[in-house]
Amino acid sequence: MKQLLNKYIPLAYGHYFNTLALFSHEKATEKAFRLFCTPRKGQVLPQQKSYLEKAKDTILEVNDLHIQTYRWQGKGPTLLLMHGWESNTYRWRSFIPKLENEGFNIVAMDAPAHGYSGSTLFNAPLYAECAQKVIETYRPKYIIGHSLGGMTMIYNQYKFNNPDIEKLVSLGAPSELSDFLRQYRITLGLNKKVVKSLENYFDYQFNFRPNDFSTSKFAKTLTVPGLLIHDEFDAIASIRCSEQVHANWKDSTLVKTKGLGHSLHQDKVRNQIIDFLKS
Repeated sequence: MKQLLNKYIPLAYGHYFNTLALFSHEKATEKAFRLFCTPRKGQVLPQQKSYLEKAKDTILEVNDLHIQTYRWQGKGPTLLLMHGWESNTYRWRSFIPKLENEGFNIVAMDAPAHGYSGSTLFNAPLYAECAQKVIETYRPKYIIGHSLGGMTMIYNQYKFNNPDIEKLVSLGAPSELSDFLRQYRITLGLNKKVVKSLENYFDYQFNFRPNDFSTSKFAKTLTVPGLLIHDEFDAIASIRCSEQVHANWKDSTLVKTKGLGHSLHQDKVRNQIIDFLKS
């Protein structure tokens, strides 16, 4: 029953948007965009509260949104942790003790519409803008981003070229916004007119079309060293994404794993990250 609901509820949304577009392209497009940018999960769960509460740091304001930051103080260089879609800072709970043992000064953030941060909508440009505020506040040397956090991290460095950043680590990150939109179209069964309107809406909102938002293209401008770790059997983001980014990122290393999944929570991965940051 649950599988049937997961299949047909998106199609019902798509039918609604397709029908609404017959009467108002503007309303259909805005509603389709909002659904595209609305995470279903990622809020703080009861079992996550005590851990996150102890590490809460500054709440930063970005365009009337409050962004929750966390800190585990150390005497070493500062690094920033950026989680992915429908997650929050709790995803780093097993990695943080290893980073603490190495002396890093650890900062993390909840993305918009995730964890304790504000907003009901999430998208990479907004996440990048919020991350920039965190970067300007804490001035990290290193950033580690998982999934959409890695995608946003690369976009942020492309857009802002932060001079204090020395190394970037991307874990299982997607690379092309157009891939997300294509999957969204298929899942909901959107017709061509609604998809075209969505593409125009992105242009209106962000001054770029979905095909233009590509970390494989952004990577061409990066001058800092990068480590890309991606599993060959990742079912969420194809390893092709990191291969494309690596091909265009002059000073990058791509590590391919087998059978570690999308989350990449294993000690083997953590040790490779620490070795890269300390090298």
